[in-house]
Amino acid sequence: MRKLTADNIFSGNRGWLKDTVIVIDDSGHILALKDRKEFSPNEYEYFPGILLPGFVNAHCHLELSHLYGRFQTGTQLLPFLKSVVQNREVDPDFVLQKIQEADQNMWKEGIVAVGDISNKTDTIQCKLSSPIYYHTFVEAFDFLQESQAVVFFQAYKLVYEAFGNLPKTMVPHAPYSVSRLLFSMINNLNSGTSAISSIHNQECIDEDLLFINKTGGFVSFWESFGFSMEAFNPIAKDSVYYTMEHLNANHPVLFIHNTQTKKDHIESILNWNPKSYFVTCPNANLFIENQLPDYTQFENACMCIGTDSLSSNWQLSILSEIKTILKHQSYLPLEEVLRWATFHGAQALNISDWAGSIDLYKKPGINWIQDVEFFENACLLKPEAKIQKIS
Repeated sequence: MRKLTADNIFSGNRGWLKDTVIVIDDSGHILALKDRKEFSPNEYEYFPGILLPGFVNAHCHLELSHLYGRFQTGTQLLPFLKSVVQNREVDPDFVLQKIQEADQNMWKEGIVAVGDISNKTDTIQCKLSSPIYYHTFVEAFDFLQESQAVVFFQAYKLVYEAFGNLPKTMVPHAPYSVSRLLFSMINNLNSGTSAISSIHNQECIDEDLLFINKTGGFVSFWESFGFSMEAFNPIAKDSVYYTMEHLNANHPVLFIHNTQTKKDHIESILNWNPKSYFVTCPNANLFIENQLPDYTQFENACMCIGTDSLSSNWQLSILSEIKTILKHQSYLPLEEVLRWATFHGAQALNISDWAGSIDLYKKPGINWIQDVEFFENACLLKPEAKIQKIS
């Protein structure tokens, strides 16, 4: 049994817990939350800084970990995607090694759960042995080619089945890469389940232009891979309306990136499906597009934080993502962004029964953020702030 306290404890779902001692058993379950006055100082462990629940990385591509350092920054999405496609195939043992290293580094960074995108089966063995909880989103696409939807679906269904009893869902990659027929087959596979869905959303302006009037870079992008766009008909609306038309609204949905998403899009999404979550991956957005979402547009949205992959990031660290958000959007209170990184992520992955908040009988993991400045009504992460996993 351990008794833990700090200058400030962030609960995840109830704000700050002042003068509180967290009592945990040897396995990390929370046995009690007590007033510090009930103990003498030699009875508890004191951590200068902040204690908080383990982080939830709501969006990652663990299988791309071998691509670290391979790509230039600021190239924009379409050239970046082309580079990923052209550089994915390397020595399988090297791929598995880098997956294992990335998983271990995320655990050291205080990440207890991950919403992970998989196009292949490379991450299965790592996930079977990892202390991290993974929900795998087996991501399907057919390059908007209705005639090839069945072939692509069958291939991704084999990947989906290979993950066995691990938590998983088959999901569409993005509106610009999934035909109506493939959407339908994915929905049929998930019907009758409580599947959590995920989709890359409005990551660049070209995506909306494709659906508004068939302009932007996606037509020539797909044609450069040999796929005809002759049969594609735009809908005279932004891409997210195509998503809402074809994705099952009965399942929770994680909308990923949202760099171009505006308040009216969010209102439409929440009217369509109140169980929608918006995942921001700020370092990846800066790496690829040199742009962040306008977070003022998301005041009524349930925000979560992801890292994307090591092909589009310098590290898989939620603390680093938090620092980036607060650096570029300093009006956001630390408490709100920490909630995105903990409780909201746990809600999105449907694991808030054990993760995301410091509550009795949960086992959320306990993180310690060091190098924090405290003021009368606020606290500030210093640039050198670092994370240490306590339990």
